[in-house]
Amino acid sequence: MAIQEAQRRGVRTDSVVDRVIGALVARVENGEFAAGERLPPEADLAAELHVSRLSLREAVRALAGAGVLEVRRGDGTFVTDLRPERLVRATGTFLDLVDEQGVAELFECRRVLEPGATALAATRIDDAALEDLQERLERMRRLTEPERLVADDLDFHAAIAAAAGNATLASLTAAVAGRTARVRIWRAIVEHDVLSWTHDQHTAILRALRARDSLAAWTAATTHVVEVEEWVRAHLTTAGGR
Repeated sequence: MAIQEAQRRGVRTDSVVDRVIGALVARVENGEFAAGERLPPEADLAAELHVSRLSLREAVRALAGAGVLEVRRGDGTFVTDLRPERLVRATGTFLDLVDEQGVAELFECRRVLEPGATALAATRIDDAALEDLQERLERMRRLTEPERLVADDLDFHAAIAAAAGNATLASLTAAVAGRTARVRIWRAIVEHDVLSWTHDQHTAILRALRARDSLAAWTAATTHVVEVEEWVRAHLTTAGGR
């Protein structure tokens, strides 16, 4: 995974750098470099691995981009806490590079993740979180600016995912949903009834959450995501055919 992410970032991944990445990852996996631990000085580690310091730096840069290492200027290079949500957030930065086909696939991912997170939230959400969602919903009712509407929509669903009590799932859901924002802003600009439609959909989701009904929550969230996905797919196809 670290090597693949390094390649996506445009880092040189010839056999030497690949080997260094593999060696460092292996040491993290076997506990030789524990979470939060500082790596040996660059010169010492490069000599130990029998590679140049340049190759070591490129490997460290790739692993830092993947969320495995953290370079603290003037203090050294550390293994991160390796929490799954940190690694998910790091991976999410690569999703900004997707093409139109990738956007469609992101919506498929959202269709898998978001309803599941909403259903889980229905079994765990507390009254304070429900009231927060109600307040968000009321604020969104008064919005007219597409960018603000989509931003608040993302926050609404992020709050639901957070209520599910699984930080990794919340991070993964946010990473995918956030990369669909530009397309959803486009839809909000060209579709005049998006505001009322969005409010109705969100109201149905919140109603299911208040009832602690996981099936109804999953159904409402699925309906919400699928209708957006179908619109986006149809318009991407139209635009691509011009």
